[in-house]
Amino acid sequence: MTSGLRPLWPALLPVEHHGDDTLCAVSAQGVRVRFADGRELLDGSSGLWNTNLGYGNQAVARAAADALLDASYLSVFRYENAYARRAAAALIEACGPGHYARVLFSTSGGAANDLVMKVARHYHALRGEPRRKIVVGLRASYHGLTFGGFALTGEDLGQQVYGVDQRLVRHVTPNEPAELATLLARQGTQTAAVVVEPVLGTGAVPLTEEYVAELLRLRDAHGFLLVADEVATGFGRTGALFASERWPAPPDLLISSKGLTNGTSAAAVVVASRAVAAAFDEVGAVLSHGETQAGTPVTCAAILATLSEMQRLDAVAQGRRLAVRLDAELDELVAGHPLVSHTQGVGLFRSVRLITADGAPFPQAEVPALVGAIRAAGAIVHPGLNGVQLFPALTYTPAELSELLECVRAGLDAYTAGGGPGRGRRPHTEERG
Repeated sequence: MTSGLRPLWPALLPVEHHGDDTLCAVSAQGVRVRFADGRELLDGSSGLWNTNLGYGNQAVARAAADALLDASYLSVFRYENAYARRAAAALIEACGPGHYARVLFSTSGGAANDLVMKVARHYHALRGEPRRKIVVGLRASYHGLTFGGFALTGEDLGQQVYGVDQRLVRHVTPNEPAELATLLARQGTQTAAVVVEPVLGTGAVPLTEEYVAELLRLRDAHGFLLVADEVATGFGRTGALFASERWPAPPDLLISSKGLTNGTSAAAVVVASRAVAAAFDEVGAVLSHGETQAGTPVTCAAILATLSEMQRLDAVAQGRRLAVRLDAELDELVAGHPLVSHTQGVGLFRSVRLITADGAPFPQAEVPALVGAIRAAGAIVHPGLNGVQLFPALTYTPAELSELLECVRAGLDAYTAGGGPGRGRRPHTEERG
């Protein structure tokens, strides 16, 4: 080992913070995380937006443990296993058996986005349209950091540095239907799929009803597959089990991860419509994709237990009630704090946008310092666009929600008192999805 370097290379953490005990979690229970420095913090991010039922759910833990003892490892690579069969059937039932038919297992949201690009291109080839290779995403979207998902991600996160091939990817502005229509007028016969997050992750920007309606109309007109990337929005985060349930018509492919196992496994699924599945089944086509850890017994047991716990706890309805309280808390934050400009998002998928004293957007380079101030005040949040993101668990109590907002206020006050660019008062505006 090179002298001075620590063995762990954490993701997206500046080198100067490697080895910092204030950032090293050692345990978690309910909605709180304990760190190596002894502090216990309220988690305002549901892990990475995935512990929708909180940490340490005993039913999920027991199911995973039992599967490990019963089967240890079984795959869906040139084989099937009984756990995967049961989990696939339960997911089809949850998503809607009238429309969906088959489940493909994956290991992450990024890998699942790679997978849908393959499915879409193969689907069109089977239908005699092999030129349909283009996949369209939205600007400011996030679809992961694997090479396919990274290509589709609509943020500049260094794709060119890593040599990510984006020649068959296009990006259009969200909620601007004319831009997508113009692109499809030129390249509609070459377009395999349009992939959208119902709520764009980093900025918590919901797709408008008008935009979704146009997406569906353009799908009918141009024949592409519509993919709902519900890695973050799935499992009750926006007030329904899946956000696309509220669309006038369902997508052709639906991606789920994060809340799928309540964050306990490296797991994702792609749920395919009957029409997509039929194109493969009718000719016996074999899709060239497989992942060693996809669809294992422990993963599938966790999926089944998570679905069961969502029902037992009535978690979707509980999340909707909590979202009403969050709306009121955010109204107070917007009205009462000089740094806060507005909030965006829907349900328990929210972004707090900030500005400086002169009304300019809060500097993105200052967001990590603000996140640190909120952490010092007692809560974990993640950076957002010109502000921070709030993703409380569906199982928060009203008192925990109030505590989260108090920590946000205290962090904002501490940051401002420390001489940050947000000092001073200014008019308030609010924008919500």
